[in-house]
Amino acid sequence: MPQHKSPLKRMGTDKKRAARNNFVKRTIRSLTKNLQQNPENRENQLSQLYAQLDKAAKKGVIHKRTASRRKARLAAFVNKQKAE
Repeated sequence: MPQHKSPLKRMGTDKKRAARNNFVKRTIRSLTKNLQQNPENRENQLSQLYAQLDKAAKKGVIHKRTASRRKARLAAFVNKQKAE
């Protein structure tokens, strides 16, 4: 354990940020699984997932290119499902 006040404060903020990051990642993961498993209303789900990915990239939870890559893969998945 740290002996000074500022490292103790830093531990608290790190814990809060980690909790927020985990919540955002969990939300993205659950929306992705929901999109892949439920065929109805995919367009609305895709736009909702795009918004979450953009917010996560903006806040620094995930990298900008990671968000872009996931969006591209999801769009390819939806288009493939639409074609079938």
